[in-house]
Amino acid sequence: MHLILLHAESDGTLSKLSLESLAATIELGAPVTVGIIGENPTSAAESIATCGAEKILTISGPEYAQAAYATDAAAAEAICRAAGAEIIIVPATSRWNRVLPGVAHCLGGKADTHITGLTLIDGKPQASRWFYRQRMEAAFTRSTRPWLLALEGGIASVEAISTRQNQAPTPIESVPLTAPSSRTKVIGFEAPASDQQTIRPDAELLFVTGAGWTKKQADGAVKTAEAETLILDFLRLSRSSLGSTKSLVDLGGEGVAVLPFLSHMNQIGQTGSTPRHSKGLSTCCHGEEPHTVGWRFIGERRAISLDANCGWARGKADILYIADAFAVMKKVNQLMQ
Repeated sequence: MHLILLHAESDGTLSKLSLESLAATIELGAPVTVGIIGENPTSAAESIATCGAEKILTISGPEYAQAAYATDAAAAEAICRAAGAEIIIVPATSRWNRVLPGVAHCLGGKADTHITGLTLIDGKPQASRWFYRQRMEAAFTRSTRPWLLALEGGIASVEAISTRQNQAPTPIESVPLTAPSSRTKVIGFEAPASDQQTIRPDAELLFVTGAGWTKKQADGAVKTAEAETLILDFLRLSRSSLGSTKSLVDLGGEGVAVLPFLSHMNQIGQTGSTPRHSKGLSTCCHGEEPHTVGWRFIGERRAISLDANCGWARGKADILYIADAFAVMKKVNQLMQ
């Protein structure tokens, strides 16, 4: 018996990552139980009622609307004990990553995070993940049960769920639980305006900037202000996500002009960040090794550079445009207006 733990979003739906994790669990072939927590997870449960699971367990209440360690850990433990599963899978959201080790301790099991592959070998699940800043991949298994696994995105297609829509609806059961007291109270949200948000994990395109944007251009001038306008306009028009090389992020420590909207949160590769967008466009990058390692999981990779012999031209990009990124992005923005 395998258990997949999910949490309903604020609008009562399930996220793309949750559906991918559900699909990966179904593909293992063993009987599946689905657990969902949320303020009102009924609609989320009904949306996957024909996925082929044996049963769906829910815990509902206003206490579970927002992420909090005490309530989430208690709900997860209650569903795990009710299901009696040996393999417990969760999507690697910040909400589940926060409580997974504690839940594993309460259940007397083991937890592993950042899982990028899950298969059956001789009837036993085998997990895969990357180590040493995404440079080495390992496949492993554990004999300890229960075994809790947090799955990264992009390892399964939600089509595995849609192909089962002709099955009989799965019964939905409520697991009784008195919510534990919590000193944490959500009083509101503070977030940047949508046009200021540059990190969009669900975006189809990842737009990556390199240090060339802040260097002297062909006319000998530094055009940081123009670069900022071109990049932000493209992000606004394309709704893409913004990434950066380490060199560009760290230029401020070298007394060089920087792009003010970039931070280490946008950095790819050096910190082990490995985005998984379906398409990627890299501009003014020189192909340094940590950056190209973090770039490996992008589906279709394109780059713009004036140097035909740069790191991107040597097998890192699927398509390389030998051109001035300033001129190309200016024309692209005009076409997208």
